[in-house]
Amino acid sequence: MLVKVKVFPNSKKEEIIKKKEDSFEVKIKQKPIQGQANQAVINVLSLYFNFPEKRIKLVKGFRQRNKIFEILI
Repeated sequence: MLVKVKVFPNSKKEEIIKKKEDSFEVKIKQKPIQGQANQAVINVLSLYFNFPEKRIKLVKGFRQRNKIFEILI
């Protein structure tokens, strides 16, 4: 399953907002330095979908705000 995510780094609180069936906005506290933000998004998605982090993979958007993640079911 592919999930589109718009990331907001440096937020005051962490939250996930569902926009559509496969589209989310994720606010995280981490800064976008050396993949810290990407790892934080994976952590938030794993808690939301109740899947282990190793089953969530960043497919597209390593350095962009708009990202696509693949969740291996």
